[in-house]
Amino acid sequence: MSDLTFLAVHAHPDDEASGTGGLYPLLASQGVRTVLVTCTNGECGDDPSGAKPLDDGHDGEAVAALRAVELDRAVEILNIDRLIRLGYRDSGMMGWPQNKHPNCFWGASVDEAAARLLEVLREERPQVVMTYNEIGFYGHPDHIQAHRITMRALEQLDYHPTLYFNAIPESRMAIMRARWEEQDRIKREEDLAKGIEREEEPGLVDENGDPIEMGTPDELIGAAIDVSDFTDQKYDALSAHASQITPDSFWMQMSKEDFRQAMGTEWFVRVTNPNQLEGVVTDIFAGYRD
Repeated sequence: MSDLTFLAVHAHPDDEASGTGGLYPLLASQGVRTVLVTCTNGECGDDPSGAKPLDDGHDGEAVAALRAVELDRAVEILNIDRLIRLGYRDSGMMGWPQNKHPNCFWGASVDEAAARLLEVLREERPQVVMTYNEIGFYGHPDHIQAHRITMRALEQLDYHPTLYFNAIPESRMAIMRARWEEQDRIKREEDLAKGIEREEEPGLVDENGDPIEMGTPDELIGAAIDVSDFTDQKYDALSAHASQITPDSFWMQMSKEDFRQAMGTEWFVRVTNPNQLEGVVTDIFAGYRD
């Protein structure tokens, strides 16, 4: 067992699987201690009856209860050593009425939430910390807030860990975007054949209403981690979140072999660099190994 510790701050149940679902079991196989902080309970997912978050009668508490069980299962699959739930209410997508719920994460005091995270950081003293960039990767309020509390907590820490933001290089995002567009085209044609005409879904925007681009310029990538030996666990962890990641989702439409080919690398932007690393590393603990 090494004396290395990795800690990721994620917004919702299932984010740990999509963003770091290969990295967690990879590090566990190396004897690294792994810690997950999940900020919200995920109330704004589809509820057990199929109701959407903006539907009348949507039962957020039932969603949270179900997602808690799913998260426990995913944590087990990914061999995560410690899970900390901050317990805030899911804020929903930008502009939703849930943004104004008194208990939502988006409306929480950054200082208060950061103080709770700081307590965990002081207990665990991770060498490597991961969260999202300032736009929360794709503009979700809870992802943005996870970024904010992580940055605030790190300002108060008595040492300087290496901080990474999760990322997808623009070159890879272009491939994924094409796949999404093709899947959407096929679904629209199927719906039209049934007499169903869907409205055009709005694109992702930030809190100012400006469009968001999820891809990161390739030259900004600081770590490219080969997780190809652990993609089955990543797939299974995503599958564990069955209430939200349904069989017709982007990931679940792939076979495990296709998934292994598409998801065999996880990328990160290096934000702090206490070890003076250069270029793109293939070990997220580069600079810390004996």
